[in-house]
Amino acid sequence: MPARATAIAAAASPTPAATVPAEVVPFRPPVRPVLLRLRERAARVAGVVLPPLIVLGLTLLVWQILCASPKASLPAPSKVIADSWDFIVDPFYDNGGVDKGAFWHLIKSLSRVAVGYSLAAVVGVALGVLVGQSLWAMRGLDPIFQVLRTIPPLAWLPLSLAGFRDAQPSALFVIFITSIWPIIINTSVGVRNIPQDYRNVAAVIRLSWWEVFWKITLPATVPYIFTGLRIGVGLSWLAIVAAEMLIGGVGIGFFIWDAWNSSRISDIIVALVYIGIVGFLLDRLIAAVGGLISHGVSAQ
Repeated sequence: MPARATAIAAAASPTPAATVPAEVVPFRPPVRPVLLRLRERAARVAGVVLPPLIVLGLTLLVWQILCASPKASLPAPSKVIADSWDFIVDPFYDNGGVDKGAFWHLIKSLSRVAVGYSLAAVVGVALGVLVGQSLWAMRGLDPIFQVLRTIPPLAWLPLSLAGFRDAQPSALFVIFITSIWPIIINTSVGVRNIPQDYRNVAAVIRLSWWEVFWKITLPATVPYIFTGLRIGVGLSWLAIVAAEMLIGGVGIGFFIWDAWNSSRISDIIVALVYIGIVGFLLDRLIAAVGGLISHGVSAQ
């Protein structure tokens, strides 16, 4: 019986199929996560850098084509580089007087902007807080501010020269009076947008005016303040370049005016490029500081 059962079981069991050899797949080592992160980062950088480079290249190409003729009013990019090569490659030369490289002109202009803009930032924030907190101050000062802020920067220069009788403080005043208005307006808007619950809590725990300003008003208005500061720094850079064309001395604005009087159009174009780059960097600097202080919170 055991032998017969074994035979029956063997007969009932299916016949094993023929063994099919498995397909040989070549070994591919996995890509390291570090390389994947590097590729993603490179793709993001390329997405940010390539579009402006392409637009810049097309702009220079069109400019070159339009101004390649000898009868063109403006020099082509190739001629600008050829004419201003010494000015471009050596921005640190100093031959005395106003015969200086681009670095020294920009530094002088930036020093004037730093003083005038700093004064505007302090006074503008203080006035903005006052206008934002006091209804009477807003009714009395806001119409005056709205009128004064529409006056062009250069319109203030003759008045400042008559009052200060010196070019240096006149330039600082023009920077100050030009850049203060957006700081005041944005700060006051930020103060008025502070939630009423914050004020109620401050009244319940009986905070002093200084504690209210330092712990509630200032933190809540930081995004608005830096929005005004970014606008103000751009206006101050515009104002100093325009003012230096008239007050003379060392400065990128006077350099442009002097180059115009000497028919150095290529130097003017190079100086304009420098002005644009510096203005962009100033805006990025204020934005970075504002983002750091406000932890990335933007004004609504």
